[in-house]
Amino acid sequence: MSTKKSTVEAADRFHSAAIHALRHVRREDPATGLSPARLSALSVLVFGGPRTLGELAAAEQVRPATMTRIAQSLVAGGYARRETDPTDGRVARLSATPKGRKVMQQGRGRRVETLARLLGRLTPEEVLRIRDAADLVERALAQEP
Repeated sequence: MSTKKSTVEAADRFHSAAIHALRHVRREDPATGLSPARLSALSVLVFGGPRTLGELAAAEQVRPATMTRIAQSLVAGGYARRETDPTDGRVARLSATPKGRKVMQQGRGRRVETLARLLGRLTPEEVLRIRDAADLVERALAQEP
């Protein structure tokens, strides 16, 4: 089998496994009390840092008007705060509040526990292979421009 064909096959299998794993663990998300769209936007703020509405809309691949509604909901719920950019008073930045960070960390914890239960069905050697594979994927992602 050619290297390219083998790489495409590996990518296809990884893609499928990743989607199935994420679908499985997102069953934990309703416990956060946030809709999937709000939870996803909050995740960007918690793990990626403050963003303008435009940056957040681009990251979430939604229209700015949609992100405005999501952001208003996060701010109203106390999960995010809106602040004026110190270098440009015309620009507003959203950042996660301690409440938002707590909700996101707890949600992530539930997802990781669920995934750990799944991986617990594997042998210790297989779990090490999963960890090694995660390292490789992270390395490949780090090389993206």
